[in-house]
Amino acid sequence: MRSSVPARIGTWIVALAAGTVYGLAGTIAHAYTLAGLPVGLVLGVLGSAALLVAVRLLAADRWATLASGGGMLLATLVFSGSGPGGSVIVPQTGLAVVWTFAVPVVIAVVVAWPDRTRARR
Repeated sequence: MRSSVPARIGTWIVALAAGTVYGLAGTIAHAYTLAGLPVGLVLGVLGSAALLVAVRLLAADRWATLASGGGMLLATLVFSGSGPGGSVIVPQTGLAVVWTFAVPVVIAVVVAWPDRTRARR
């Protein structure tokens, strides 16, 4: 059953907002390490992947998942750069580079994953 157009647009907006929050949290927390282990990076990637999978399963819409991923990318892009005064929230480290590349890879995998519900019908 297809949803109405306003319902789908509302879903995309909520997914974009949720993705932005997760992207912001992951961008800020990815540098946290505990005894040399990158706990923040692992939790950020797993949390972002879990959000994307949940949006994909609940909305049954690749576009909602893409909107959520777009919010993650937007937050990562905005908060990874230097601010107007020259301050940097995310210094360029190995963990930051991994986070920067992990987010688009996770988004691409979840969005491109085949839809198995139609195959069963």
